[in-house]
Amino acid sequence: AMAAPRSFSAAEVRARCAQGACLVRCRRRLYDLSGFVRLHPGGEQLLRQRAGTDVSAALDGPPHRHSANARRWLEQYYVGEMEAGEEQSLPEPADEKAVDAAAQSPPRMDPRCKTVDEEKDLVDWRKPLLWQVGYLGEKYDEWVHQPVDRPIRLFHSDFIESLSKTAWYVVFMVWAPVVLYLSWVSYTSLAQGDTRLFSSFTTEYSIPVHKYYFPFIFLLGMFLWSLLEYLIHRFVFHMKPPASNYYLITLHFLLHGQHHKSPFDSSRLVFPPVPAALVIGFFYGILQLLLPKVLGLSVFVGGLCGYVVYDMMHYYLHYGSPKKGTYLYGLKAYHVKHHFEHQKSGFGISTRFWDYPFQTLIPEETFEKED
Repeated sequence: AMAAPRSFSAAEVRARCAQGACLVRCRRRLYDLSGFVRLHPGGEQLLRQRAGTDVSAALDGPPHRHSANARRWLEQYYVGEMEAGEEQSLPEPADEKAVDAAAQSPPRMDPRCKTVDEEKDLVDWRKPLLWQVGYLGEKYDEWVHQPVDRPIRLFHSDFIESLSKTAWYVVFMVWAPVVLYLSWVSYTSLAQGDTRLFSSFTTEYSIPVHKYYFPFIFLLGMFLWSLLEYLIHRFVFHMKPPASNYYLITLHFLLHGQHHKSPFDSSRLVFPPVPAALVIGFFYGILQLLLPKVLGLSVFVGGLCGYVVYDMMHYYLHYGSPKKGTYLYGLKAYHVKHHFEHQKSGFGISTRFWDYPFQTLIPEETFEKED
C-alpha cells in the first residue's frame, strides 16, 4: 500500500522558506524546488520570488506556458499536501531584497537524484540501461525525451562504466596541451616558407602560405568545427532510430539519448577522451588527405580548439549561472529549451548561428521576455 502523503501547515512552509528552502505549491500539492532553483531555465530569481506561493497560474502562463515535460519534471519534487484551508494563509511573492539574499546561498554541487517510479517505468533502473533500451522499440523515442534527475548506469563492468564518465575539466587537461603543441608545430612549419596551395596541380600558379596566415587558418578551423558540431548534434545525436532496430536504438542511447534522459548527470556532459580520440583521429586523417600537410594540421588545430570550447560550454550551459541579459544567459535558456520542449530544433550549443540557415531555430516567442 502507498504511504499517505505528508501534510504541511502554512507555518511550517513559511519557516522552511525563511531558512532558504524554495517550496511552492500547485493548489494543495507542495513541491520542494530547493535543489532545482539553479537549474531553472527562467533563472533562479524567478523561482525564489515565488517561494511559498501558488505557482499554478505561472505554470499555465502567460508569458510562458510550461510543457508537459516541465510538469512531469516538477512531479519529481513532490513532498506532500497542504493542510485543508491552510493554503490561503501563505504569503505573496517575496520582495526583491529577500530574494537577492537567498540567491547568495551556496550553489548545489550535484542535482539531487529523485526516483522514477521503478514499478511502472519501462526499464529496470537497478540494472545497466544500455542493454535494455533497445527493447523499448516504438516507445523509445517518447521515453528518452522524458527527463529524470538521477544518474544513469550504462555498463555492467565498473571499468568500462568509469571510461564512459568524465569530469568537465578532464577535457581541458587532455586537449588544451595538444592544441598548444600542434599550434606551435603548425606555426613553425609555416615559418619555413615552403608551404604552397594548389602545388599538386600547378607549380606555376601555386600560392605561398605565410606564417602570418596561421591565426586566420586557425579561426577557419574553429568556424568549420561549429558547422560540424551542428551537423553531428542534429543528424547523428538526434537521428530517430528505427523502432525495429535494437542496435541503432542502443547506439543512439549511448551517444546522446542518455544525456536527454538525465540532462543533469554532471559526469556525462562532456565527451570521454578515449572515444573522443578515435573520432578526432578520423577527422585529422580526412584533413591530411584533403589539404597540404601543414595546412591540414592548422585547420585541424582550430577545429580541435573549437571542440574544447564546445565541451566546456556545454557543461556551463547545464551548471553555470550566467548573468541575466548576457550572451551565455540567452544560450543557456536556449539549450534548456532544447532539452525540455524543442528536441527537434535548437541544435547549436556554442552558437545559434547554424540554426538560422538550416531553419531549426527555437521560436523567440517561447522565451520569457526580459524585464
